[in-house]
Amino acid sequence: MKLRILSVGHKMPTWVHSGVDEYLKRINPMMSTQIIELPPAKRSKNPSPAEIDKYKQQEGRAILTSRQPRERLWVLEVKGKMISTEILADRLNAVMAEGVNIALVIGGADGVSAEVLAAADFKWSLSDLTLPHPLVRVILVEQLYRAMSIINNHPYHRGG
Repeated sequence: MKLRILSVGHKMPTWVHSGVDEYLKRINPMMSTQIIELPPAKRSKNPSPAEIDKYKQQEGRAILTSRQPRERLWVLEVKGKMISTEILADRLNAVMAEGVNIALVIGGADGVSAEVLAAADFKWSLSDLTLPHPLVRVILVEQLYRAMSIINNHPYHRGG
């Protein structure tokens, strides 16, 4: 199974690259994982609701165009389902057993378009807290690594 994180945004701080790279190095022997950065829509300083919707539509098209055949679409969404790491491990294990891949979406600053949400196979909320995009990347790859540790009986989950 391959997992691609489709993330709207760029120019992450050094600490994000360090954290993400460390967890990707640990995950990749267990599950091929990569981050694909998609450029955010060009925004005005004080966008109107209509402009925000236009940005989400533009980013949504980029997300859906980046999706590959036979990829399940998992979308991080504030109103999505919160799950434990153990349940995440179960979901990943089930997808691996089916032999399909996952495209996991981190949307732009304004969220994701209705089209992306409609196409989603799973809508996942990491937390009720509002988290900054850079931190979401680190938390996400850490949780993916922890879930893969559970699947592979690695001690990280027990002591990490």
